[in-house]
Amino acid sequence: MLVISVWPSLSYSFRCPGPGVFQCALTGLVFVMAQEAELLYRTVQWDESFLQSAGKMAAGPLFNIKCSEDAALRELHLQHCDTKEALLCDGLLSVAHISDDEMSILEPLEITDTHVVVKISHLSAFGLIWDTILRIRNLIWPINGQVLLFLRPRNATHQVLDVFLLNKNVPVSEVKVQQEGAKNIKISAKCLFNFGQSYSVHCEPGSFRIQPDRAPFDSDYGPNYHPTFEVFLTTIPEEVTLMVRNPGRTEDVWRRDLLQADLTMEIPQRNVPAEDSVSPEERLRLIRTKFVEGMSDPNLNKLLDELLQRRVISDEEMESIKTKTRADKARDLIDTARRKGTEASRVLIAALRKDDP
Repeated sequence: MLVISVWPSLSYSFRCPGPGVFQCALTGLVFVMAQEAELLYRTVQWDESFLQSAGKMAAGPLFNIKCSEDAALRELHLQHCDTKEALLCDGLLSVAHISDDEMSILEPLEITDTHVVVKISHLSAFGLIWDTILRIRNLIWPINGQVLLFLRPRNATHQVLDVFLLNKNVPVSEVKVQQEGAKNIKISAKCLFNFGQSYSVHCEPGSFRIQPDRAPFDSDYGPNYHPTFEVFLTTIPEEVTLMVRNPGRTEDVWRRDLLQADLTMEIPQRNVPAEDSVSPEERLRLIRTKFVEGMSDPNLNKLLDELLQRRVISDEEMESIKTKTRADKARDLIDTARRKGTEASRVLIAALRKDDP
């Protein structure tokens, strides 16, 4: 399995070595192959106008699928999130096939406890759909859901834990790729949700600030995934119990214990030698690329004034450097200081810390 990142979504590649049944561990898709072939697939956005005109609603991600051999893929199994009770309703689930700006509806060959099976004649986009009337008429049926936790990088005062309430068949990989810099806390995620029901998040022990107070559960298949709740962690005890509750019921929908290590994100250390282990000239050499890329023109002028005042550079050198473009000005400034030795390099480092910490 090879996953190619294409922000903010993913593309997947699956090489099937021959005929057989193969399952993608990241998306839950199952492919029934007649021969060796390579599959390329990615999630794409649903067109709500197609769904509404057909009286349908999305019941899973929409996958655009391509195959190196046209006739290689015989059957496709799409993962659903319905419970056994809901599956007793005939006509609830089907598969949308979207091609050439048209949508056709494929009736399932079989519906198992986990997947909807359809026969494939030609490839394009496929996705699970619910019959809107049947789904709304039977809102009492819960769906299999998941609670995903992402810990944002710590700021000066606190860390934020993002809590996502999602359908079980939303690929975690699709959510994870959008949480730049966050830590995915791997924990048992399974639970049951009801559409339209409101849920709340609670923490024990501690009086953490959580927003919002409650939120309704809505079916969400992207393309953007936003946290349902934010938990602001000002202090982190050794152990925290996190709960998702339906305010109208006494039992928690989801309850897990988190350890202090789960709620801690280490600050990455920059790979720069200790100051007393290298010379000032070497320290300037180590930061040269970032200096050239990141220094603004106003700050470069401040540094030039400081170096002139401290007699590191002459009037002629200053005027020569000032006439150049920003990047070339930065290169000449740092290289001139390095070439003039330890004391000149030390002066530039001190000026840089003062003008652009």
